[in-house]
Amino acid sequence: MKLQFLEAGEIVTTHGVHGEIKVYPWADDADFLTDFNRVRIDGLEYTVESCRVQKNCNLLKLKGVDTVEQAQLLRGKVVEIYREDASDELIFAAELIGIRVFCQDEELGEITEVLDYPGNKVYVVKGEHSYMIPAVKQFICSTDLDANIMQVQIIEGMRTDES
Repeated sequence: MKLQFLEAGEIVTTHGVHGEIKVYPWADDADFLTDFNRVRIDGLEYTVESCRVQKNCNLLKLKGVDTVEQAQLLRGKVVEIYREDASDELIFAAELIGIRVFCQDEELGEITEVLDYPGNKVYVVKGEHSYMIPAVKQFICSTDLDANIMQVQIIEGMRTDES
């Protein structure tokens, strides 16, 4: 299901004396946040004046946050992006929770959890049976967030409650 706002990272500290904040991004690549002109923090919209990558974090300068004291008040808060600003091709783990999963015409259940392993993500599907399906093209045929449906291909061993 498409969400209106997507959690993108956490503000871990301030940077410098002009109100920049350091954000630890919850994405595979820190460059991801550089594509957005606005963010949402604590229900308030902020215009992004600049965003640059520093190691595995982002340094954001937000309009209206001009001192280290103002930036300090944002520490520990979650940075959200607007779904409408992101590409439709991007699918976020939070949007997959609750999506109905089908193998051909058989409904397997719904995604209850997305596990993040070093090689790839794994979708935990629960219904009449439980499945662990690797999030790779070989097994994920299609995903339609608007219809809340994912089509998958399963193989032996994905069903976790088999004896």
